[in-house]
Amino acid sequence: MSTILVVGASGTVGSELSRLLASAGHTVRKATSRAPTEPDQVHLNLLTGDGIDAAFKGVDRAFFLAPPGHSRQDLLLNPLVDAAAARGLHKVVLMSAMGANADEAAPLRLAERHLEASGLAYNIIRPNWFMQNFNSFWLHGILSQGQILLPVGQAKGSFIDARDIAAVAAALLVSDRFNGQDFDLTGPEALDHQQVAAVLTQASGKDIGYTDISPEQMREGLLAAGLPADYAEFLLLILGYFKAGYAERRTDAVQLITGQAPRSVAQYAADYKAAWV
Repeated sequence: MSTILVVGASGTVGSELSRLLASAGHTVRKATSRAPTEPDQVHLNLLTGDGIDAAFKGVDRAFFLAPPGHSRQDLLLNPLVDAAAARGLHKVVLMSAMGANADEAAPLRLAERHLEASGLAYNIIRPNWFMQNFNSFWLHGILSQGQILLPVGQAKGSFIDARDIAAVAAALLVSDRFNGQDFDLTGPEALDHQQVAAVLTQASGKDIGYTDISPEQMREGLLAAGLPADYAEFLLLILGYFKAGYAERRTDAVQLITGQAPRSVAQYAADYKAAWV
């Protein structure tokens, strides 16, 4: 069994990944930006680098992601890759985002390239938009107005359940079968937000719709919620890619790696229905 560092262990993917790895018998070191409250947690500040030595002590495999709210993800991730290489880790799995490799100058792509050149055994996973956004980031509009409020028109997305992302990461971390490969991760179907709203309505019993708002309205809401201006612009940029149709593509990567079909939006909605009532 391995000792595995999970960066972002308190987040949507990281918490489920930590659970899966621990249930399989591995020792999980949960890196968190907050003050540790459990013996398996370690403080790691990606902005300052504080805690890197403690986080990597005795670790032989690691999972990296960049926390939300920061647009220069390479500046946060590259020091982690360097630390892993310096310590000769057996494997690193980096979570990026679908479409990151479309622009070689994009910060996430720079981080991917840094890992590829590190000499480490690695995998890169690029998930599409999370289903869990509907019970977290987009939840306020649903609860306050009964609407998913996004500037994406009628474009479709092959949304993926974060639990499936975690299952893929868990499989890749403990296997060398796919070393050196990158994977775009999607759900089994492509739906537009009106269709998603209908699924959420059926699951929750609450009347939920979708309103296509302007990018200016979205920017105003993001800034009012306290997001940094540069990160708000980053979100508007990738939402623009969604509207242009780049999130519709589907892959079989989840099935290939885990042996299980990815969850549908209907399955997700049934499991999370309490969030919208």
